[in-house]
Amino acid sequence: MTSAAIEVRALEKSYKDLQVLRGVDFDVAPGSIFALLGSNGAGKTTIIRILSTLLKSDAGSARVNGFDVATQSGEVRESISLTGQFAAVDEILTGRENLLLVAKLRHLRDQGRIADELLARFDLVDAGARKVSTYSGGMRRRLDIAMSLIGSPRAIFLDEPTTGLDPEARLEVWKVVEELASQGTTVLLTTQYLDEAEQLADRIAILHEGRIIANGTLTELKQLLPPAKVEYVEKQPSLEDIFLTLVGTDGRTESRKERS
Repeated sequence: MTSAAIEVRALEKSYKDLQVLRGVDFDVAPGSIFALLGSNGAGKTTIIRILSTLLKSDAGSARVNGFDVATQSGEVRESISLTGQFAAVDEILTGRENLLLVAKLRHLRDQGRIADELLARFDLVDAGARKVSTYSGGMRRRLDIAMSLIGSPRAIFLDEPTTGLDPEARLEVWKVVEELASQGTTVLLTTQYLDEAEQLADRIAILHEGRIIANGTLTELKQLLPPAKVEYVEKQPSLEDIFLTLVGTDGRTESRKERS
């Protein structure tokens, strides 16, 4: 066993003539949120697929929760969960039935209790008996993450979890991610949104053209640039500030009740 929950060394991967990963190195501490920040095509999803044993690397090594992804793939899969870019929920089933299905596939006892506890934890009790086809984008994503937690994985991989979500739904997902880490789950998050990495991550690695070009806390990354100049300017509110001010907390609550 290693002290790092996730350990990646000199990882390489090519698709024919296209070299996607060019020697990637990073560690993720247990119970922390680690963000892989990069543009589309940088190699973020390839790393996630290798770490979750869905893809083999060409060179290098990786360990998750102390298990080698190449030689101990079964142990790795039992200790992790993966949430892709789009919610992997069955729209024909209700929210509760989706949770029961995953609990059954994992051969767990007390499947009903597990489903009910997760519905409560993710604020989906009132919607639990409704078909998922009636859910909003934020509700589907919360259900998707809830399904990922069945079996109490020690690490969860979130591959661009807020893609396509509106500002309110993004904040809902951010809250869920922060709660996961506070309860000891290791979170590896890939994103192309700078504000998302800034808001959530304990450490941020910037992936560019298949290489990690920077890795550190937000404070450490800021030190890579020249000291900021002190200037007095009139601060204008951002569009997000305006939106959330107009909608307000009550607006978010009412919106959630209507969707439920």
